[in-house]
Amino acid sequence: MCGRYVSTRRPQDLAQLFHAAEGPATEALAPNWNIAPTDEVWAVLERTPRGEDTAASSSRQLRPLRWGLVPSWAKEPKIGARMINARVETVHEKPAFRRAFTKRRCLLPADGFYEWQPDKDPATGKARKQPYFIHPEDEKVMALAGLYEYWRNPAVTQDDDPAAWLMTCTIITTEATDAAGHVHPRMPLALTEDHYDAWLDPTHQDPDHLRALLEQPGGGHLDARPVSTAVNNVRNNSPHLLDPVSL
Repeated sequence: MCGRYVSTRRPQDLAQLFHAAEGPATEALAPNWNIAPTDEVWAVLERTPRGEDTAASSSRQLRPLRWGLVPSWAKEPKIGARMINARVETVHEKPAFRRAFTKRRCLLPADGFYEWQPDKDPATGKARKQPYFIHPEDEKVMALAGLYEYWRNPAVTQDDDPAAWLMTCTIITTEATDAAGHVHPRMPLALTEDHYDAWLDPTHQDPDHLRALLEQPGGGHLDARPVSTAVNNVRNNSPHLLDPVSL
């Protein structure tokens, strides 16, 4: 799974990198070295104006979404805390994700992600989990494949009230490769740049074609280094979380 990740690039830089317009609240998110479920995260997505269904009419945006997908049919938003990941093997058929997989796909920019490996505390000999920071060797941004969804808050009567709608997202995961596979059997699925357009295009709705984009993790050549257990506490958030530690 992917339960924590890092995203520290400026929104202006992300917008330029993904050829996206900066959407609302682009200054609202600060660099984050310890993103956790239910946090606000940057997402790149394309939206088509209502009543139009051509790729030419869609616009690519960078905007903040809440991590943890809340299906449109959910009675309350807290279900999103359990929907932070979607397995690539079943994402097209699971009720919580299949509609978003067809119509609402996004990219989630990341510097890298954390995973934990079972280990023993050298001081006490007790079992523990050692965190690792896993990232591209070339330090380029990872474009994690994601889905997003709208949830209508029934407590708000007016559709044009910003509080009426909650936008949330999930990260698609796959079998781990490279250095990540030595730490954990699963990892977030990153797309290569040549697949960005097809993945984001809201008019591209053929499930088989979409699944073909997700066959192999993009990028490769990942590096994994052990880091401090300080990352275990979501209240810790600084560049020092990425400092390597000696085992």
